Amino acid sequence: MEMIHDTATFQNTINSEKPVMIKFSANWCPDCKRMDMFIGDILEEYSGYQWFEVNRDELPEIAQEYDVMGIPSILIFQNGAKIAHLHSANAKTPEEVQEFLVTSL
Repeated sequence: MEMIHDTATFQNTINSEKPVMIKFSANWCPDCKRMDMFIGDILEEYSGYQWFEVNRDELPEIAQEYDVMGIPSILIFQNGAKIAHLHSANAKTPEEVQEFLVTSL
């Protein structure tokens, strides 16, 4: 999963014609570390999509703009618009993440 470190790269990334997954996280977040333990299998299953990660503390203005109130959160963007948002409360297990992706794509 490629890290995005600046606003210009983020904007360029979300303007894709194909859906793009962005995981919002932070280094201090225990739930983010838990997700990291299972996200690899999901990335393999959904390898036809591009996956990126944003450290919410590094780009707080982007997190605020897209209503990322809790982490980890996964947002799906297409053509510059947010088309789906998995809030942190529902992103605790592989099953929850997979269900979100199945229903959102």
